[in-house]
Amino acid sequence: MSMDLQRFHATYFEESREGLDAMEAGLLALEGGSLDPEVVNSVFRAAHSIKGGAATFGFDKMASLTHVLETLLDEIRAGKRALAASALDAMLGSVDVLRALLAEAEQGKPADPAAVAAVHARLEQELGGSGESKAAAAAGPEPEGWNIAFAPAPSLFMSGNDPLRILRELEHLGTLEVDARFERLPTFAQLDPLEACIAWDLGLRGKVPRSAIDDVFAWVVDDCELDIQPQPAAAAAAVATAPVVAATPAAAQAAVPVAGQPAAEAESSIRVSVDKVDALINLVGELVITQAMLKQVSGGLDPGLAERLTAGLELLERNTRDLQEAVIGVRMLPVDAVFRRFPRLVRDLSARLGKQVRLRTVGEGTELDKGLIEKIADPLVHLVRNSIDHGLEAPEARRAAGKDETGTITLAASHQGGHIVIEVADDGRGLNRDKILAKAAERGLAIPDNPSDAQVWDLIFQPGFSTADQVTDLSGRGVGMDVVRRNIQALGGEVQLESGEGRGTRVVIRLPLTLAILDGMVVSTGGEILILPLNHVLEALQPQAEDIRTVAGDGRVLRVRGEYLPLLSLAGHYAFGAGGRESLVVVVEGDGQKLALQVEELVGQQQVVVKNLERNYRRVPGISGATILGDGRVALIVDVGGLVRLRQQLPQAA
Repeated sequence: MSMDLQRFHATYFEESREGLDAMEAGLLALEGGSLDPEVVNSVFRAAHSIKGGAATFGFDKMASLTHVLETLLDEIRAGKRALAASALDAMLGSVDVLRALLAEAEQGKPADPAAVAAVHARLEQELGGSGESKAAAAAGPEPEGWNIAFAPAPSLFMSGNDPLRILRELEHLGTLEVDARFERLPTFAQLDPLEACIAWDLGLRGKVPRSAIDDVFAWVVDDCELDIQPQPAAAAAAVATAPVVAATPAAAQAAVPVAGQPAAEAESSIRVSVDKVDALINLVGELVITQAMLKQVSGGLDPGLAERLTAGLELLERNTRDLQEAVIGVRMLPVDAVFRRFPRLVRDLSARLGKQVRLRTVGEGTELDKGLIEKIADPLVHLVRNSIDHGLEAPEARRAAGKDETGTITLAASHQGGHIVIEVADDGRGLNRDKILAKAAERGLAIPDNPSDAQVWDLIFQPGFSTADQVTDLSGRGVGMDVVRRNIQALGGEVQLESGEGRGTRVVIRLPLTLAILDGMVVSTGGEILILPLNHVLEALQPQAEDIRTVAGDGRVLRVRGEYLPLLSLAGHYAFGAGGRESLVVVVEGDGQKLALQVEELVGQQQVVVKNLERNYRRVPGISGATILGDGRVALIVDVGGLVRLRQQLPQAA
C-alpha cells in the first residue's frame, strides 16, 4: 500500500525554513567566537533533519548537499578537525543555496545550478576528499555489530518520519539484516495507513560507532521504543547468514504502548494553518458586532424589566473581549522572527563595503501580528542596508572623528500604548541638512521658508529622492524611502526620522498591534458616524470662539493651552452635506504631529472590527477602513496619519 507523501510537504518546508534559520544563527554565533559545543550540535541536527526529509520526499539535490554538509559538521563536532573560517564561509554559503533549493521544491522556482555546484565543491574541498572516511572512523574499539529493536509509535508518520528511510540510512553504515514484527498489525478492516504498525528487529554488522546509529534515530527517539545493544562477536560473524533472534515476548510486550497511555509526552504546541486562524478571528469579529447590536437593542428596554438581561450582556461583553484577545494572541509572534535575519545581512554587507559593524537588538520578544511581521521585513531590510551603506563611516573616517572604528546598528522593538514601535538606529555620520536641501532644490521640490529639521528630513521620503553621489547595486537609484513609508502606511503605521550630524540617524516606525480589531472613539458629524482610532486620540474639548484663529498660509488653527494646532472640519473634509454644527473638537496625533478635528457629538467608545474598504469598495483618502455598527450601519474609520499628511500637501486657506 503506497502513501501519498505530498500531504506532509507543507510541514517539511516550514520546518526546513526554521532549520535553516537555526543553522544560520548557529554558524554566525560560531563565527562570533562561541565555544559552546551545543551550538555545533544544533547546526548538525538541523542539517540532519533537512537531509532526512529531503531523502524521504525525493528532493535529491537537497539531500546530496546536506549529506556533505552533515559530514563536515560531524567531523567538527567530534573534534576531528578545527573550525576554520573558510569552512564557516562554505557552510553559510550552503544555507543560501539550500534556501534556493527549498524554494525550487516548494514553488518550482529553479535554483541556480552553478551556485549549487560551487557550494557543493567548496564543502567537498573543506572535507579534503577524505571527510567521509574520517567521519566514519572509530574513536576507539567498536563492537563487531549491533542488535537494534525498533518499534515506532503509531503516530510516527505524522511527524514526517518514515521507518524505511531509517533502514536505508542504516544500510549505508554496514551490512543490515532486517526482520519485521507484525504483532501490532490490525486486521485489514481496521488498518489505518497513517499509523505505523510494524516493529523491526535489526542486525547491523561492522565496526560502526554507536554515535552514527544514534544520529540515524535522532529525530524519532521520542516517537518509538528503541533498544540498541552490541552484538557478541560470534553473532556478528553469523548475521549475514542467520536471522536475528526475535525479541522475547516480554520485550515485545514492552515495545507496545499500553492502551490509554501515550507513547511519549504530549506535544506542547501544534501547527495550525494561518487560514484557519484567520477564519477564527473573522468569526470572533462577527461576534463582537453581534454583541454590540444586542447591547444597543437592550438600551431601549425598561431597566427594571431587563436587569438580568443587562447583567448577562455585560458578562457577554467581557467574555467576548477576552475571547478576542486570546484568538488574536494566536496570531502574535515575537518580532525576533524578523530580527534574526539581520545578523547575516549585516555580516555580508559590512564585509562587502569594508566597514566594521556590530548589530545590537533590543526587545526581540515583543509580539506582533503575523501578518504585520511578514510585511514589515522588507522595509526593515532597506533601512538596515541604508544605515550600513549611507549612515556608518569607514573605519578610518570613524577613527579620525574620534569614534570607535566599529559602528553600531541598533534594532529595537517595544510596546507603547496601542502601538508596537520598531526603531532602526545607527551611530554614523547623520544626515547632511545642506546636502538634502540642495538636492531638493535641484529636483524642484517645494521647500518651506526656514524649514525645521523634521521638514528637511521629510524630503527624503519624496519619490525618487537620493543623495548618493554614485549609483551602485546597493543605493543611489532613488528607489527606497518613499516605498518604505508607503508600505508602512499601508499597514496603518507611521514612520519618523530623527538625525544629528555626526551623531547618527534614527528611524522610528509605529504600527498597530493587529489589523483585525481596534478600540475607537465613535463621533458623529454631518449626519454621519465616524470612528477615530483611540490610540491616536489625545483629548476632547469644547473650544471658545476666541481660541479659533485664521493664520495666513496655515489655514484655521485652534489654541490649546498656548499651543496652536491646525483645525480641520471632518464634515467639510469628507463633504458631508449636513455640516456646520460642529461645536466639539477632538485632538489627535499622527505622524508625530497634532491635529484638531471638529465634530458635532461624541457618541462613545467602542471596540470595532476593521473591514478592508479598498477590497470591498475603493481607496478613499483619509479613510483607513470601515466597520459595522450594532444597528447594522457602516461607519468609516478615520486615517489620522493620512489626514496629517494630506493637510501638509494641500495649500492652506488664507
